[in-house]
Amino acid sequence: MRFRTDENVHPDVAALLCRHGHDAVTVWDQQAAGASDVELAQLCQTEERAFVTRDLGFADIRQYPPQAFPGLVVLRLRSQSRAHLLAVTERLLPLLGAEPLPGRLWIVGDHDVRVRPGEKPRD
Repeated sequence: MRFRTDENVHPDVAALLCRHGHDAVTVWDQQAAGASDVELAQLCQTEERAFVTRDLGFADIRQYPPQAFPGLVVLRLRSQSRAHLLAVTERLLPLLGAEPLPGRLWIVGDHDVRVRPGEKPRD
């Protein structure tokens, strides 16, 4: 899978994803640090990359409908330490093969993952 991590997520999360066979970049890799949420969302859509962020704004399905994205992963963690982020990411790795991410919003807590599918287009 293809990922982009936000500037509020330790860059080692992207490195961990890469070590497990994913194509992951950080906003710094593409000089996108400081970009607006709208700009980051458009980059993820254009490049077909799931977005990993701590920004709760991306959990607003009215502004960022999951079906419009290759995946949104919003981290809601008590600790933002590098070690905790990496441990949570390690626990997510098996889910990436078992649970679809494209078109979905994953809200990742310290001990759980809630998955919200995107709405189906209305005829």
